Amino acid sequence: MAGLLLLCAAAAVLLLAAGGAIPPPEEAARMARFVLHNCDWGALATLSAQEGLRGHPFANIFSLSDGPPGPSSGSGVPYLYLTDMEISVQDLEINSNASLTVSLAQTPYCKKHKYDPQNPLCAHIIFCGSIVKVNDSEAGLAKKALFSRHPEMESWPKDHNWFFAKFNITNIWVLDYFGGLKIVTPEEYYSVKP
Repeated sequence: MAGLLLLCAAAAVLLLAAGGAIPPPEEAARMARFVLHNCDWGALATLSAQEGLRGHPFANIFSLSDGPPGPSSGSGVPYLYLTDMEISVQDLEINSNASLTVSLAQTPYCKKHKYDPQNPLCAHIIFCGSIVKVNDSEAGLAKKALFSRHPEMESWPKDHNWFFAKFNITNIWVLDYFGGLKIVTPEEYYSVKP
């Protein structure tokens, strides 16, 4: 298992280190796909349903994957492995709307170029939409996508009633260069490869 983790990490480093691997700023949809595919986790923001926080924004970190590591193997769909025991999932049971932020700051790319995570050149993507459980026909795709990047998930306690979910994207904002956010439609996003 440790060998698989090293292989996945090495593949991600090689992809990001390859010359010209980062899409140019004028290809915002492709950049969004690229960033999601090269990130293993994101910050999911919900509206809290918890006592004392009800109605306030609440952000939490979640492992995610749009497909196995490697070029052109991502679907663009952010898959998650969730349990009802998790506080953010409890929020989602009341209101499934959420936003998800992923950033190249978690990859070697920004450190290599000495980009602060807040620097627009250290690209990050903000997705808005909702979290939905995947149906039986999509569960195999979600499992392959997640377990290929996060093999530890397979051994998580079965009594926690884990389930596969996806982020149903309705809006996308890309910050990958100076001059402000770029808006990408879901149709544009899914029509390109990372």
